[in-house]
Amino acid sequence: MNRKHLHKQDNAGTAPTRIDDILATEEELVPSSGFLASVMERVREEAAAPAPIPFPWKRALPGILFAVAVLGWGAYELVRAAVPAMQQISFASPHLSVALARPLEDAGWVALALAVSLVSSLLSRRLAGRTGLL
Repeated sequence: MNRKHLHKQDNAGTAPTRIDDILATEEELVPSSGFLASVMERVREEAAAPAPIPFPWKRALPGILFAVAVLGWGAYELVRAAVPAMQQISFASPHLSVALARPLEDAGWVALALAVSLVSSLLSRRLAGRTGLL
């Protein structure tokens, strides 16, 4: 069925619109010459290409297991050394001289200002992202 027949069936009892007239007179789309041949050539190239090389899990597995074992051993040694060190910790407050206390107080206020700026920036970006502005 062509579009003119569909046009008459779809609009039973209604007046045809301008878009229906435009669509009814539109010529059929035909691919350019050589399009089918170039597509088929590309399909044949893809079919002839060798399969990708699989990852060598059998060779990588010993290295992965060794790395996990080294990290596990390191964690064990860290805990083994930390337990006696934790028992020797003194919880007495350190004594800071006045010359050191004032710059540390200023640094604390700067760190607080930076943290507030970061939180407000992240919050505003998150809110703007929800509304679709970003």
